[in-house]
Amino acid sequence: MKPIKTIVFFGIAVLLVQCSLIAQSLDKRPNIIMIFSDDHALQAISAYGSPHIKTPNIDRIASEGAIFKNTFVTNSICAPSRAVLLTGKYNHINGQYDNRNETKINTGQDMYPKHLQQHGYQTAWIGKWHINNLPQYFDYWKILPGQGLYYNPDFIQMDSSRVRIDGYTTDIITEQAIDWLDKGRDKTKPFSLVIGHKAPHREWQPDTKDLNAFDGKPFAVPDNFFDGYKGRNAAAHQDMEVKNLRWDWDSKVNTQDLPFVKRMTPEQRQAWNQYYDTENAKLDTSRMTSKEIALWKYQRYMHDYMACILSLDRNIGKVLDYLTKKGLDKNTIVMYSSDQGFYLGEHGWYDKRFMYEQSLRAPFVMKYPGVISPKTVIEDMVVNIDFAPTLLDIAGIKAPADMQGKSVLPLTQKTKPVKSWRKSMYYHYYEYPDPHRVLPHLGIRTERYKLILFYGDGSHSWELFDIKNDPDEMHNIYGQPSNRKLTSQLKKELNQLMIQYKDKEGLKILAKAP
Repeated sequence: MKPIKTIVFFGIAVLLVQCSLIAQSLDKRPNIIMIFSDDHALQAISAYGSPHIKTPNIDRIASEGAIFKNTFVTNSICAPSRAVLLTGKYNHINGQYDNRNETKINTGQDMYPKHLQQHGYQTAWIGKWHINNLPQYFDYWKILPGQGLYYNPDFIQMDSSRVRIDGYTTDIITEQAIDWLDKGRDKTKPFSLVIGHKAPHREWQPDTKDLNAFDGKPFAVPDNFFDGYKGRNAAAHQDMEVKNLRWDWDSKVNTQDLPFVKRMTPEQRQAWNQYYDTENAKLDTSRMTSKEIALWKYQRYMHDYMACILSLDRNIGKVLDYLTKKGLDKNTIVMYSSDQGFYLGEHGWYDKRFMYEQSLRAPFVMKYPGVISPKTVIEDMVVNIDFAPTLLDIAGIKAPADMQGKSVLPLTQKTKPVKSWRKSMYYHYYEYPDPHRVLPHLGIRTERYKLILFYGDGSHSWELFDIKNDPDEMHNIYGQPSNRKLTSQLKKELNQLMIQYKDKEGLKILAKAP
């Protein structure tokens, strides 16, 4: 009788496994792809009205779904923004305050991929990670070390080994992601994939195929490129002006001895040198005024930044085309965003950090076939703490109570307005001192006004802007008698937001301010 029982038990086990596989294969929950870039300014996306470049594939996501016109970040800097994406919490809660190497976030803390895993999703992160700890709660990951390289990058694999892959990093990250989608994932499960791009992060090294894309195109110079920072002492304190970009690393003059050029293949180096040597031969700095140098560096900066965007957008198109080709497009949500915005010469700057509009805002487009109507426009105020709850909501999972954001899905449904949606957002930047010398600051941004408190150099200073009448944030109206009531109201609301988001250290700083 024992052999008969064994056969029966084995048969039942096989049947259970088969039933489980059938149930999994019938799992119709949507797949999720989040494409997350680094330092992508709204001014460099045609869906947001860029005068500089066309981005047809990012625009395609917006056209087939929704474009969010008012998306803001809690802390405009790379690693902290990624920590917010993962946790749905401010940096004083998740622990990733800044980019410094001594700051290590606990990647074992509660994060959205943990809950997706627990509910049957297969999770993956491929590309730029830029958090000072290895990923957890991802079934598969393959990441760039640190900032990563544009040419022939190294990748850290799940066994901690490193592999070099020849090519251009934006192409490679996309190829690795599509390879996982095609061959690496468990096709009986819904998936959640983050494709993390390096582009267009400094030092803005374009793919050789894009070097000539803007030949003969002068980029329009912002009206406040030569900002004198009158009435804005903190803005004058920084070191992130385009005129001070390095000639070699940033502006690509005399690059032959730089490590990234030496790392190139002979073919890459030949194309690189042919373009930059030809262009640089026209340059005679001995005859240029300081103003002319600033304007020359601006044109080179914009050329390189925009050329990186061309590759980024082209590769987003490759992902969209793959989904269509494989029949995955109807049940796959695609979201595109960046860790923050960026300055493209406004106030004379590159980089981010400040609470001014160009780096406070982030792009965010999303398509959800059958749920979000094409060409939906969202004007409501969204913050990057909302990304994690949204990803869980898509999967039908209730967000943990300690996540500080909320799902944006209700905003995409036009049947009725969402009650009690936020009318203001809270910001807190910490990294100081650093090479850019941007003072730490915190503040509140409402639909019309922005109040900022700068601190960290032994003193406190306030700035107040009327964004409606002064969209370029050139006129600090703090301290004007006519604004006393407004200022008092904003300070009260700022205090309430800090209590709501449990920023105890921020409250202490606010209490000391005049």
